[in-house]
Amino acid sequence: MSIRLGDIAPDFEQDSSEGRIRFHEWLGDSWGVLFSHPADFTPVCTTELGFTAKLKDQFAQRNVKAIALSVDPVDSHIKWIDDINETQSTAVNFPILADADRKVSELYDLIHPNANDTLTVRSLFVIDPNKKVRLTITYPASTGRNFHEILRVIDSLQLTDEHKVATPANWQDGDEVVIVPSLKDEEEIKRRFPQGYRAVKPYLRLTPQPNR
Repeated sequence: MSIRLGDIAPDFEQDSSEGRIRFHEWLGDSWGVLFSHPADFTPVCTTELGFTAKLKDQFAQRNVKAIALSVDPVDSHIKWIDDINETQSTAVNFPILADADRKVSELYDLIHPNANDTLTVRSLFVIDPNKKVRLTITYPASTGRNFHEILRVIDSLQLTDEHKVATPANWQDGDEVVIVPSLKDEEEIKRRFPQGYRAVKPYLRLTPQPNR
């Protein structure tokens, strides 16, 4: 099953390091970051989970819940969490799904046979409060994820959901944004963007970032 942007994230019920989780119910009205790992006790994953734990306040500011997944069982996760806490100087503060039966992995197409026919790839999904998939990224197992980029995309999604703007290349929170081409009415533009805008081209209009 291939998951595309705009699809409803598949719901599931699965065990985790924090007990049984019904995914949609667990998400509630929050944004979600679901990310998979090839296996427990692997070096890159250990750094990723530790870094995610350190982002707790950053995620909370954005109303985001993080949840990880590995095909190993709960007892393995618990032991691994001890290692993560020790080596990364943090405390894991989010659940790790125990997907030993591959149920969630199959729902989210996380096993790519040409990469490895038993372990999950390093995939990540950003899911909005309506349970729609808004971002998918898949990395090879050897490459750790850029979580600063994931936060940047969440900032962009939340901003552009609220305002009729898009974010340009390499945009960071606070930079100028692009007024969407479909917005033509000058009175509405003045109302939405009281600081004005500069038209580089008729289709490329830049304005200071609106408040979120």
